[in-house]
This record gives sequence, C-alpha cells and structure tokens, in this order.
Amino acid sequence: MSTAPRLAAAKRDWGSDETDCTVLHIDMDAFYASCEVARHPELKGQPLIIGTGPRSVVSAASYEARQFGINSAMPVSRAQRLCPQGIFLPVDIRYYRTISSRIFSTVFARITNQIEQVSVDECYMDVSGTLRQWKRPSNIARWIREQVASGFHVTCSVGIASNKLIAKMASTNAKPDGMLLIPKTQQAQFVQLMPLRSIPGIGQSLEKRLKAWGIDDVATLSRCSEEELFQATGSHISAHGLFLASHGLDELPLQTHSQEKSIGAERTFLHDTTSLSNVSGLLRQCSDEVATSLRKRQLLARTITVKLRFEDLHYATKSHTLQKPVNSAADIYPEALRLLHSMLDLDETQINRGELPRLIRLAGISTSGLSKVQDTLIQPSLDDILQEEQPETEHAQRSQLAHAERILDSIRGRYGKDSVKLGL
Repeated sequence: MSTAPRLAAAKRDWGSDETDCTVLHIDMDAFYASCEVARHPELKGQPLIIGTGPRSVVSAASYEARQFGINSAMPVSRAQRLCPQGIFLPVDIRYYRTISSRIFSTVFARITNQIEQVSVDECYMDVSGTLRQWKRPSNIARWIREQVASGFHVTCSVGIASNKLIAKMASTNAKPDGMLLIPKTQQAQFVQLMPLRSIPGIGQSLEKRLKAWGIDDVATLSRCSEEELFQATGSHISAHGLFLASHGLDELPLQTHSQEKSIGAERTFLHDTTSLSNVSGLLRQCSDEVATSLRKRQLLARTITVKLRFEDLHYATKSHTLQKPVNSAADIYPEALRLLHSMLDLDETQINRGELPRLIRLAGISTSGLSKVQDTLIQPSLDDILQEEQPETEHAQRSQLAHAERILDSIRGRYGKDSVKLGL
C-alpha cells in the first residue's frame, strides 16, 4: 500500500516517445484488499481494511476505505474510529504470497526473466530484450495490466521510463489502475514538479533537514550543487543520490537475483510494558527465530539491529556490526541485550530493578550484512585462540549453545518449529 505523495498535474500525457524507456515499474493496487475481494466478490465497493486487533496496525486498505483517511501503518483502533462501518479482515499473508507467486510466474515471467521483485506486490522489469517481439514498452504494460485484471481480478499500475527512479514515481502517479509513460527527454521536468517526499528515500527526517536549508521541493533541490547538498545532509552518498534524482537520473541497475538484505523478527506486546524481563524475553525469542532462519538459508549475519516501538508509536533502532559474522542465538541475543541497554541508556540500578524508562509497545531484532556460509572466510582473532584454550570461558559456552541450536534445527524439522524452545 503506497503512501508516497501523488500530484494531479503529473498524471497527464507526457508524450509518446518511448526511445530508451525500457524499465517498467509494476505496482499492484491495494493488493491485500484486492486479493480479499477476488475471493469474496461481495466485498467489492466496500471500505475494506486488512488488519485486526486493538494492538495491530493497518496492513492495507481498499480505495473506498482510504477516502476516510485510512492508510497503512495506522493503528487499527484509529481506523475503526475513522470508519466504524468498515470491514476489518485479518492478514492472510500465505494467501497473498500464493496469488503473487502465480502472477509473477504466469504473467510477468512470460515477458522476461529480467525482473527485480521488490515486494509481494511490486517489481521492476527490464524489457529491452523483448522489444523485437513486443515493439513498444507500452504494449507490454497494457498486456500485463489486462492479464492481471482478467486472470486474478487485481488491478495494477505501471510506470514506463528510462530508469528505476522515474518508473517508480510514474507508477505511483498513475494509481489507481493506470499507466504513465515518461519520455527520457521529459524526466527532469516530470520529477521537478514533485514535492520532496515523492523521491524514494526522502523521509520525514531528511525532508526536515532539507527544508531547514530552504529546499522545499524537487525544483529547488535541482538548483543545488552536490557540495551544497553534502552540507545539508552530511553525506556524500545522499548528496550524490539527491542531485541525480532531482534531474530525473538514476544509476541503480536492476538486481534480478538479489540476495536477501536482512532477516528479522518482531512482536507487539498485548499491553505496553516497562518490564525489562518482558522485553528481554521477547528479544530472546526473536533471536532464536532469526538464527533459525539464517541457518535454514545457510547464511551468516554481520550486523545486529534492535528495534523498539514506544507507546506514542515512534520507533527507535540501534545497530552494531560484529567483527565476525554469526548465525546462532547464542551470539545474537547477548548483543541484542547490549544494544537494548545502550539505546535506552539504562544504568545498573535500572537493570537490577528490571525497569525501563519508557513504555514499550513492540520489540524486535533484524540481522543484515548477510553472506553465504560457504562463501564466508572467518579469520579467528587472537582472543578467539586464547579463549579456545580455556574451555570454561563464555566463548566455549556459546560454542556449546550454538551446537545445541543445530541439534534443535533437526528436531524442529521433524516435529514442527514450535516443538522445542531454546533457553539462553
């Protein structure tokens, strides 16, 4: 469910020159809600919200529900107040993934294998290798939209451009159920119509920093040099990316076989809590889930991130990159605890009392910096060598726990993932 800003002035005919416009961005409209309407036709035209429970957030909403001001990540309790007559359904992610897989395999894959799947309902497609058959990218876009609508009763919007950035912005402004072609010669003019938040990657914090420098929209952004943008953002990478984006340029290629970037797990508490024991216990559970997923995929992770959501719904995260990559809860959980203590600035008294300074609504862990086990060379440090000579050290205990986790993997594989739990 896209919440990116759209501009009515952008949804117009920009011309028919499709030269070099070989990148399509396909975004299925209100996908979760559309899937539910497809299997429950009686819900068509109703304000449909995907998400239930007083502690949950909205995962998707039909366009009828959005007219009441409902959007994704909004607390379900607020959505119920805005639209008491709305129809609220639980998230059925397995069903949505099944429909997505069928659309990708039976429709998109018939065009090309040059596809970068971004999410369950969104992808980029490079159609340069298929133009001898299809002649024009717009022919492909029309066919895709027709096939998805007729075969799955789901509409999708398609942006056509010379690069990923403009294609995505075009599909956003084509919604719902539309198609927008931005010729290469028009892409700078197109993007410079937009507000800052329309550029992917500009969130609330970066927008605030740019506006503090007098940069209120993309047109103003385009008149800044990279050096000025570096002064505004404090990052050469951000400055370069913003400079290119403000002129309708994008250097990022399609990643057709991209490796998973992160693996994580998080949970919302039934009641907000200030109990360190409760939050630590949840992080222990998440550590076990994440570690199990890493081993199942034969991956190692180098960066550990702890995520908290507070009672006011604001998020906080803190990360640390380890010297050696890991895939066991015995290594992930202690690091998660250190991050938790650090991000809340807990002193010894608070830790001993088991009290947190703020109410916590959600907690979770994610791992990134992933690499395949067989492709990762791990060089032992001098500390590792010294610790291995002392079997009673924490290092040795963690090694034993890591071995125990691998044994648990086989038990869970036979009897189910919830058949046994690991105590750390």
